[in-house]
Amino acid sequence: MSDTSQDPSGATLIARSLKQQGVEYMFGVVGFPVIPIAVAAQREGIRYLGFRNEQSASYAAGAVGYLTGRPGACLAVSGPGMVHAIAGLANAWSNCWPMLLLGGANDSYQDQMGAFQETPQVEAARPFVKHAARIESVGRIPQLIEQAVRISIYGRPGAVYLDLPNDVITGRVEATQLTERARCPDPPRTQAEPEAIERALAALRSAERPLVVVGKGAAHARAESEVRTFLEYTQLPFLPSPMGKGVVPDDHPLSVAPGRSFALQNADLVLLVGARLNWILHFGLPPRFHEAVRILQIDVSAEEIGTNHPTEVALVGDAASITGQLNRALEQNPWSHSATSPWRTELAEKVKQNVAAVHAMLHDDSEPLGYYRTLRSIRDLLPRDAIIVSEGANTMDIGRTVLPNYEPRHRLDAGTYGTMGVGLGFAIAAAAVHPEKKVVAIEGDSAFGFSGMEVETACRYRLPITFVVINNNGIGAGFSEFEPDEVPTSAYTIGARYEKIIESFGGKGYLITKASELDPTLEAAFEDPMPNIVNVLIDPHAQRKPQKFDWLTR
Repeated sequence: MSDTSQDPSGATLIARSLKQQGVEYMFGVVGFPVIPIAVAAQREGIRYLGFRNEQSASYAAGAVGYLTGRPGACLAVSGPGMVHAIAGLANAWSNCWPMLLLGGANDSYQDQMGAFQETPQVEAARPFVKHAARIESVGRIPQLIEQAVRISIYGRPGAVYLDLPNDVITGRVEATQLTERARCPDPPRTQAEPEAIERALAALRSAERPLVVVGKGAAHARAESEVRTFLEYTQLPFLPSPMGKGVVPDDHPLSVAPGRSFALQNADLVLLVGARLNWILHFGLPPRFHEAVRILQIDVSAEEIGTNHPTEVALVGDAASITGQLNRALEQNPWSHSATSPWRTELAEKVKQNVAAVHAMLHDDSEPLGYYRTLRSIRDLLPRDAIIVSEGANTMDIGRTVLPNYEPRHRLDAGTYGTMGVGLGFAIAAAAVHPEKKVVAIEGDSAFGFSGMEVETACRYRLPITFVVINNNGIGAGFSEFEPDEVPTSAYTIGARYEKIIESFGGKGYLITKASELDPTLEAAFEDPMPNIVNVLIDPHAQRKPQKFDWLTR
């Protein structure tokens, strides 16, 4: 299937153009009419990983966009394959991650004739993308792919869809008629107005109970150096969002993550650094926030300013550039929040109380095991630079508090869209991008089931991922027993042996039922050079510690 002609085929030109635009990873499921694109991608030096389902492949493409700053590509066959991959478009749309979905389509001359798998794919993708287009001629491929990549990474990042008819994939164009498109530059790092910088610093100085919230937008902007410097200058307490963890190490003395609810409820001024006041931050509204809280907002998108709560100072632009502006202003006119202020004292006391409240649960060796004891062993054995993937209701929520991150973009979870089933695709993407790091996917048994067959993908490419399934026999709350003719709606098979699945593909499975088995088994799994599954059977009735507020606080 080599393309030796001097006049390239559409498939070759697609792959060549993607490589030219910095797209280094492609995930998908081959079939009609996209097989030639996958072959050409490998030939052009793009790493292609074949998945078992387009949904997981599309999640992997979005994760690559977040991890690298350049979009990952998902390659999907026409019709059902493309529709499966819309899940990843929606996830990238909600998380603001760059990705490309390349959907095969029937020959353009068969449109509206009832062609094989004919589907209104451009229209189906449009609600979830920044841009959707059909490539209608081979000669325009370089231009339209450059445009797609540029749109995906400029401004607020997001997904782009390109529809690829079979006659474009297999067609050819004379080399003399082609105009090569240069690689589009990285996004411009725009800055805030100088007056807004001064107003923001004046507002911070006036606050009695200031708080910084660091979001995944700061991680995507590679703003970690600037944010860490800003916090060192100002000595302001901070909270990370779930995927903002690691922009500043979780063990930093200014982190008040264990006192999250208290900090949000009592802060009189909040500086958002690449974080949005959506459901994850309770919309910035009481009772989770102080009714008179003032908001300062750094965001790359002007449209985000003032969403759900008025913004006192808008700092629109790149998070790294704007935080750098704040730092330069502080160099000229230093200021820091007092370490002995009543606010810092109150926060420190609340952090101490909450850490003490979970200490017993973390060290409870009783059996069957609970979430906290299991996660504690994982925490203690993980390398400091491990990439943590996590999904599942209690598994993910408790894991956010127990499992620390010390480096940016080292945590991937259900995110803004709350998507379950992302874990295996994310883990494979992380292992492909960072083969030098340990990737551990910590999965609830329900979440694992969405895409469990992708463990074969990990084995096929020999990606040494450890998948830890925290198994409580159900969705959310688990079950210890039920009658076969009265299966509860949220129940799964009691004591399912998920670890057996991977053994069919050459990986190893481990089973844990006792506290004494946790450390030696996890140590062996983390050192295993092949992908593996650790199936931890926990108490079906285990829960997280009592929360002050109900979920979403209606």
